[in-house]
Amino acid sequence: MEKPISLQKFSKLINIMAYKILDSCVACGTCIDECPVGAISEGSIYSINADNCVSCGTCASVCPNEAIVED
Repeated sequence: MEKPISLQKFSKLINIMAYKILDSCVACGTCIDECPVGAISEGSIYSINADNCVSCGTCASVCPNEAIVED
């Protein structure tokens, strides 16, 4: 029996694009709390690690400023 692959590896196999955070980010923290894979880093403007992002869209759906878009 083959070992199942992680969601991160699967998203890369099917070439899913990661999300990115725009300059309109106000660093409210909503997206960090909602990201299921911990792909978002804090800063004056948050950033998404494309290698960890599984393109689920959760961050974009909860962003109150619509500052997260598909890359």
